[in-house]
Amino acid sequence: MTAQIGVTGPAFEPRCAHYQERVRDSFARQGAMHTLGARLSAVMPGSVDITLGWASGLTQQHGFLHAGMVATALDSACGYAGFTLMSEDSAVLTIEFKINLLAPAQGERFRMEGRVIKPGRTITVCEGRAYALDASSEKLIATMGSTLMAVSGRDGLQG
Repeated sequence: MTAQIGVTGPAFEPRCAHYQERVRDSFARQGAMHTLGARLSAVMPGSVDITLGWASGLTQQHGFLHAGMVATALDSACGYAGFTLMSEDSAVLTIEFKINLLAPAQGERFRMEGRVIKPGRTITVCEGRAYALDASSEKLIATMGSTLMAVSGRDGLQG
């Protein structure tokens, strides 16, 4: 880990040279992200952004993006942020998260940011933020605290 602090947080050194390709390949295998219409918009060491558009099939009874959809996309953003720093032989699993829903998820599109706070060989701690966007504004709608586990040597799990 590099000890310097950047504008968006600490600068981290990935353990795998092709971390971006690993993240993109893994993301492409996620049926849940495909169902949400989500896409990766940024992949950097310790940092991943996922974007998705508003869709009626993802809403709750008031027309807001359902909290479960917000949590799902934020969980993936945090998980992949942690995955960017894991060794080549590791897969990532979330072992805990807490979400704070701050405002209704009302917007044309949404950005979920996952940021590593403390990477470890086995356990990584992340924070997430979800934003609702429209033509003229951006609003913070949720935050997440997430704990991840690097898993290796387990049948059925791949990076």
